[in-house]
Amino acid sequence: MRAVVTGGAGFLGSHLCERLLARGDEVIALDNFVTGDPKNVAHLRDDPHFELRQVDVTADVRVEGDVDLILHFASPASPVDYLQLPIETLEVGSIGTMHALSLAREKGARFVLASTSEVYGDPQVHPQPESYWGHVNPVGPRGVYDEAKRFGEAMTLAHRNTHGISTGIVRIFNTFGPRMRPNDGRAIPNFIRQSLVGDPVTVAGDGSQTRSICFVDDLVAGILALADSDHPGPVNIGNPHEISMRDLAAWIIELVGSSSTIEYIPRPVDDPTVRQPDTTLARQLLGWRPEVDIETALRCTIDWFRSQSQMSHFPQPPLDAQRTTHILDVT
Repeated sequence: MRAVVTGGAGFLGSHLCERLLARGDEVIALDNFVTGDPKNVAHLRDDPHFELRQVDVTADVRVEGDVDLILHFASPASPVDYLQLPIETLEVGSIGTMHALSLAREKGARFVLASTSEVYGDPQVHPQPESYWGHVNPVGPRGVYDEAKRFGEAMTLAHRNTHGISTGIVRIFNTFGPRMRPNDGRAIPNFIRQSLVGDPVTVAGDGSQTRSICFVDDLVAGILALADSDHPGPVNIGNPHEISMRDLAAWIIELVGSSSTIEYIPRPVDDPTVRQPDTTLARQLLGWRPEVDIETALRCTIDWFRSQSQMSHFPQPPLDAQRTTHILDVT
């Protein structure tokens, strides 16, 4: 199969490219490198079935030859990014999605949109099933991302109904793993980076707000299960095991073996109170469920961040820092 991955040099996009190549597909990765980084796919550059192109999908998307699958993952995805790039976020979610859908129509390719649990906003239904319409503030600071993804979903379905394109929508819940940027503003990279250098670990509010965290390998498996089906979605892909930010911070400090303490800071506007996917549809239709133990996944991610910080000459905790068992059983 010949696949196009927009945002292919980003955190999720790079893992998708890697998995597609591993199963024997040809991959063309498109990225404008605003939040993506060519280093994320540098290990793939010698693969004859991989090509990385610097492309802004809001300008145009053209690919020669046959294309079987388009995975549209181009977008700023962390609060730090989309608050600094609000117009770009809206443009890639609207214009970029339309261009990618036009390519799918031209090539007769299956199209999969990376949507997000943010379409549920600060949910009043818990856990969140795909049938829930959400509770989103369209003019709040997070609205540029939330509404870009909601528009993308509507545009994807409109192209399916109007032009007969095979489309799928995946709603991605909080995901972590190697290749996250240490300063991208999301909780897990923040907590790990701060723990590794012994800084206070900053937790918003009182830390009681929850997220359901999923390892990137599990997420990619779910995305490709949807891509290989003919189901239109939307389908939630995420780990339903919920944890508070306070407990997650303490757990990461412990796994790092750090002397860091927790410091509470003001909570961002419209920060969701709870977040947990109902994954019944993914289990029933795709046969998918998360398989990677969360503590194992956190250790893997910590080790990757530690290797990156050593390369950058950041101070490290003692090598013999004891690793103890987790505080809260979320696996």
